[in-house]
Amino acid sequence: MVKSKKWGCMDEKPYYGDSCPIAACATALAISALSVIRVSGRGSIEMAANVFSRPLALTKTPGNTVVYGWILEPSTNGQTEGARQKIDEVLVSVYRAPASYTGEDGLDITCHGGSAAGTAVLNALFRVGFRKALPGEFSFRAFANGRIDLTAAEGVMEIVGAKSDKGRQNAIGRLCGTLEKEINSIKTLLVSVLSEMELLLDYSEIDGISGGGSGSTLIHTVAKAKERLTRLADSYKTQRLYQDGALVVIAGRPNAGKSSIFNLLLKEERSIVTEIPGTTRDWIEAWVSINGIPVRLADTAGLRESTDIVEKLGIERSKSLLEGAHLVLYVIDGCAGITQEDEQFIYDGDNKKNTIAIWNKSDIAPHGPKDDYIALCATTGDGLDTLTKKITSYFLSQKLNMDTETGGASLGTDRQKALIESAIENTNEVLAMSHNGLPLDLISPVLRAAVDNLGFITGEVSTADILETMFCKFCVGK
Repeated sequence: MVKSKKWGCMDEKPYYGDSCPIAACATALAISALSVIRVSGRGSIEMAANVFSRPLALTKTPGNTVVYGWILEPSTNGQTEGARQKIDEVLVSVYRAPASYTGEDGLDITCHGGSAAGTAVLNALFRVGFRKALPGEFSFRAFANGRIDLTAAEGVMEIVGAKSDKGRQNAIGRLCGTLEKEINSIKTLLVSVLSEMELLLDYSEIDGISGGGSGSTLIHTVAKAKERLTRLADSYKTQRLYQDGALVVIAGRPNAGKSSIFNLLLKEERSIVTEIPGTTRDWIEAWVSINGIPVRLADTAGLRESTDIVEKLGIERSKSLLEGAHLVLYVIDGCAGITQEDEQFIYDGDNKKNTIAIWNKSDIAPHGPKDDYIALCATTGDGLDTLTKKITSYFLSQKLNMDTETGGASLGTDRQKALIESAIENTNEVLAMSHNGLPLDLISPVLRAAVDNLGFITGEVSTADILETMFCKFCVGK
């Protein structure tokens, strides 16, 4: 259910929740083969027919059908079709309620690509009564009409923003309902306990559930639900890793081969490489996928004492970047050997936990590396597989993917994580209150709060303000 003010069409300022016909470009208005203009809303097909060369074909065709024709300038002063200017040749995909993305009548108008054609088609639609869609309004209507829940709606935008194939796969799972299914399953457990509590309050003299018998069973059920909620919460870090990526910083002394390793991981020559120490004066970065993990890779200035003002500034910036790094690849020049500065950085208490030491130039180094170093030759690529596996295992070991323990469900947004954590706090409080022998009339509202928090995740319980805040972050046309 939705707790909000009454929603409907507004004459002055449009807002989420009305059924007015809306239109927006669903693809970028840029040079391309095709563009897609999306419309939805009550009467949208009939309204669009006013600018279509075959109006009867459009209004009479069944859903899931494609109609060919032209978008025309809107009629003025009773102009005949032949007198109206043609805007673009299009294919129109027709969708009939409720079998559409939004649950309403709608169209996808496929026109030629480029900004001019798409803009002209949109303007023609606006002139016959369509209004510009708000950000995420199509997905909002899909949610409001019961076509998707909030986790699936968020999955839509996660797919759009995915930086790796693994991130896309995880988002597809949420779009397909894996998270909704797990949330509803846990909620069913808590609702069953809540129902039993209410029965005990109404028909039993029992004033607590800390004892044996049915009370013991109820507490066991709450504890089981809490365990499942905790596993879901634990999935968040890995999921955000695949969605947002990780900052990996390459550091080390000058001329250790940092830029060569940067280029090797990117598989392109992005960073300048010379034999002159201090060539890299400032850090540069690029995105790369390492075994499905999106990585924001940064090459930094060599760490050393310098009197050069520009190089000194670059070193300070590099140190600042290191402080926010998820992982540091510390490069040692195998030919020069390890120095006291190298060991101090690698084995420093704050750095040790998130640093991988690389023994570069291993093909010509006079001595081999220590056991916990990665031997690498940046010029030939020898040791690259070992390094990428080490990077992958490091990130996955931070929070192992919990897919097998949650039925494939995982959290994908900050909103979901915050609500899960609130539900865990509620269950912790219920268990503590029971342990202390508090009466059911005090425990029951806390358990109800846990159920409501889970309802907020899927959108079963929501408010207008929360929904508007969430969907306004979507792109227009989604």
